[in-house]
This record gives sequence, C-alpha cells and structure tokens, in this order.
Amino acid sequence: MADLLTATARKNETEKSAPAPAPSAIARARDLPISTKHATMVCHAIRYKNTAAAKKYLQEVIQLERAVPHPRFNFDLGHKPGMGPGRYPIKAAKEILKLVKNVEANAQVKGLNTTILKITKLMANKASIPQRGGRVPGAAKSSNLDIEVKERRGESKIEAKHKKFQQKGASKTSTEKKNNETNKR
Repeated sequence: MADLLTATARKNETEKSAPAPAPSAIARARDLPISTKHATMVCHAIRYKNTAAAKKYLQEVIQLERAVPHPRFNFDLGHKPGMGPGRYPIKAAKEILKLVKNVEANAQVKGLNTTILKITKLMANKASIPQRGGRVPGAAKSSNLDIEVKERRGESKIEAKHKKFQQKGASKTSTEKKNNETNKR
C-alpha cells in the first residue's frame, strides 16, 4: 500500500514539474486543388516568419511582385531578378494565405495575441489522387496543408546575444574605470 502511495506521489510530482506547453493554434486544409511542389516551396519560404510578414509576402506573390525561390524542383526554371530560380505560384499562394488567416482566427478564439504569432510548423503533403473519368482518364493534383503558430515570448536568440554582448562591454568598461581609479591613487 505504501509503495502505491509513493508511486502516485512521484507521478504527481513529475506532472507538476513538467513545463506547460506553449500556447499554440493549428489549422488544416485537406484535398486542395494545388500543386504539392509549389505548395512545398511556398511553405519553405514563409516557415518561421511571423504571420503578418507571411501574409504580406503571399500578397506580393499573388500580385506578381515577388517570386518564390525554388531551391528544389528547378529543372529548366529561369532565374528571377535578385535571386536564383523561382516562380510565381499564385494558386498555391492564395490557398496558403487563406490558411494563414484561418489559423490567426483560431488563435484569436483561443485567446492568443495575434500580433506576436510565429509560424512554427507549415507543411504540404500529397493528398489522395481521385481518378478522373471520361474519354481520356487522368488524375487531379491535390495537396494537404498543416500549419501551427505559437506566440513569440521574450527575445530572439540574436537579440539575446546582442544584449549579452552589450552587457559584457559595459562590465568591461566599468572594471576598466575601477582599475584606472586604483592606479591613479
């Protein structure tokens, strides 16, 4: 009996010590009529950006102002100004833009601050391929999309390193001042 009590007490201790999961929101879209290759490249371009920057980027792609880089799937693909091989996947960008807006709405319903949301997971996968009938049978393109966003809390790693570097510089200058004062005496 005592072993059972200690086991449950240990279980409760481990449950309490585990950190709370970061607040997040997810959205999924299934069987979208878009190219999986184009969706993959758009996802690669906006992954780990905040949602406001991602929406702006996708709007620019839709308006043919900015190309999406294609480090993969680039055979016989022309270079675009200011970058290597790229395309303007309008259809994929429209669907992903809808998904980003949808996940922002989901985050707002969950009570998250939508101004500091960062895309932490964004992926495109091939969906099932329904066969088309008719005189010449064929298959339709379709993709599945998943997105997850989390609130950015605190500073980024770069900001933290910059702050640490500034503090080191400030501490060196203060110690140098102390050394100079002791040397003058």
